[in-house]
Amino acid sequence: MTPSWLTIRQGTAPLLLSLPHTGTDIPAEIEDTLVSPWLARKDTDWFIERLYDFAAGLDATLIRTTLSRTVVDVNRDPTGISLYPGQATTELCPTTTFDGEPLYRPGHAPDVADRRARWFDPYHAALQDEIARLRRLHPRIVLYDGHAIRSEIPRLFPGLLPHFNIGTNGGQSCDPALQATIEAICAATGLTTISNGRFRGGYITRAYGRPADGVHAVQMELACRAYLAEPVGPVGPETWPVPYDPAVAAPVRAALEQILAACLAFGADPT
Repeated sequence: MTPSWLTIRQGTAPLLLSLPHTGTDIPAEIEDTLVSPWLARKDTDWFIERLYDFAAGLDATLIRTTLSRTVVDVNRDPTGISLYPGQATTELCPTTTFDGEPLYRPGHAPDVADRRARWFDPYHAALQDEIARLRRLHPRIVLYDGHAIRSEIPRLFPGLLPHFNIGTNGGQSCDPALQATIEAICAATGLTTISNGRFRGGYITRAYGRPADGVHAVQMELACRAYLAEPVGPVGPETWPVPYDPAVAAPVRAALEQILAACLAFGADPT
């Protein structure tokens, strides 16, 4: 039985969409230990599930958690190894925001082992099951990991982040032709685009992207100003998050529709 915090929509197309950071739910016993409910949700990948809601019409498979990344970050290496050695990042169970603000009141550190067992492991079991199911249907599939982040976070990166940040673990997690196709679609928008820059792909991309085994994984990290009327710079409860406006999101959503269509075409062509 699928737990209430986990959404799994099974499709038959050779495309699996993972949305690991769109949730805002925090169990009461955890929320009581936090400094601020707003800080705990500050780094959510806001409205990404709405931006990609067209994927169901493509018969793509979708896996999404409604839990906040503050509860557990299912896109971090469970062993604690940093995805970005030497650079600031957050943990499997984050103790600070991206800006370095403490999330927990003194004496209330998270029980990492418990949270891994309760939430991280089931998310990845679902991913593994769906990858295996789709591979039984198709010679190759695309695992697309959808993310977003505020455009300016000095602790994590200098200046403004490019609008489109494509991560393929330095080209190891997918076929170069697929990466090139996605890059071309992004570039055609006229918005800034980079591959394997500050964001090379998180644990999901790196753990499951195995082109030789027919699984091609791509992470897309959008700067929030690409699809929201983002107040670039420091934010507070009064200014963040901004509402989702379909008109503001429309240009990037159109590009994402082309990208997922390209992923489907790639998956459907075994040559």
